[in-house]
Amino acid sequence: MAPSMEMRSSTQIFSGKFDFDLGTKVLFGAGRIDELGDLAKRHGYRRALITSDPGIVKAGHVQRGVDSLKKAGLEFALFEEAHENPTTEDVAAGLEVAKDFQPDLLIGLGGGSSMDCAKGINFLLTNGGQVQDYWGVGKAEKPMLPFIAVPTTAGTGSELQSFALISDAKTHAKMACGDKKAAAFCAILDPSLTLTQPSSVTALTGVDAISHAVETLVTTRRTPVSMMFSRQSFQWLAQSFHRVISEPENLEARGCVQFAASLAGLAIENSMLGAAHALANPLTANYDVPHGQAVGVMLPYVVRFNARSVGASYSELENFFSQDTGGPQPGDQLSAWIQQTLREAGLVTRLHELGIPAGRLPQLAVEANQQWTKRFNPVEVGESELFSLYQEAF
Repeated sequence: MAPSMEMRSSTQIFSGKFDFDLGTKVLFGAGRIDELGDLAKRHGYRRALITSDPGIVKAGHVQRGVDSLKKAGLEFALFEEAHENPTTEDVAAGLEVAKDFQPDLLIGLGGGSSMDCAKGINFLLTNGGQVQDYWGVGKAEKPMLPFIAVPTTAGTGSELQSFALISDAKTHAKMACGDKKAAAFCAILDPSLTLTQPSSVTALTGVDAISHAVETLVTTRRTPVSMMFSRQSFQWLAQSFHRVISEPENLEARGCVQFAASLAGLAIENSMLGAAHALANPLTANYDVPHGQAVGVMLPYVVRFNARSVGASYSELENFFSQDTGGPQPGDQLSAWIQQTLREAGLVTRLHELGIPAGRLPQLAVEANQQWTKRFNPVEVGESELFSLYQEAF
């Protein structure tokens, strides 16, 4: 167990060495999806495969992308069957489309699932094998196709990450497949695309972004630069997420949340995540709990648990929504704020409200203990600690 003190001061962090990757160009602003074709043409691409899902197609966003590609003279193919929490079967289906079309450019247009599916297709199209071969970091030996990310949600931050999260269709294991070659060379952040999100999607993705900002700030792999992005992301989310929930047509607030989510994604790329995500993944794999709900319900309890080590960092976040610097222990206000935010967004705050059986908590703890992100939590966690956190959240 880590000592009950702040793990590393900022000066201690600066005394070491770290890398920080800023490899993806960002185009931000309402209407910038219309620049997709010119962007692709300017880089010399001629054949684009768009990966998306039926909801995004129905909303008309894919058509805008297609129109832009056509105007620029590019040929295109569409794979529109990416599902939420994409599986190896989704990637395999998209791979067949890609093999037939032979693109020189991939475009992920949709939520995190569409972008992750596009990355998964990219791994197999260029390097062969199966998704399981790329579970981990840096497993792709050959060059990969260039990739443009166009998020239509504001939460996952996948557009600024080199990881694809793909579930094994048979075992339901959620595999993080990361390689710098899989990262988008450009991300188009067009907040007008988020206006068509159902309120439930807005809520789930926004809470996901908040969890990213909170967890990346304190992981064992955090750096001074990743922490800067984590703090800024949280500040903007604290200021604007509630406005998006209460004023869904507020484009300025939408843009703020979308950019904040991307910054949190950039922080993930350089600092990883922690125990809240390790606890969330088995809830999604076994009970189809949406990821934002799963990580949101566990995050307050992880914050309280971690506060013994990184309470000072949590206090920095609390300053963004509270002027009260006295009273509760560090992390208490943040934990309470997260739970209040969940309720205001129409989400639940306890596991029993999700229909999770109490008798399944031990097995869920076993599975959470197998998750990669738990190793980056600022306080060491094992099966017993994870079980206790499930019990507290129940």
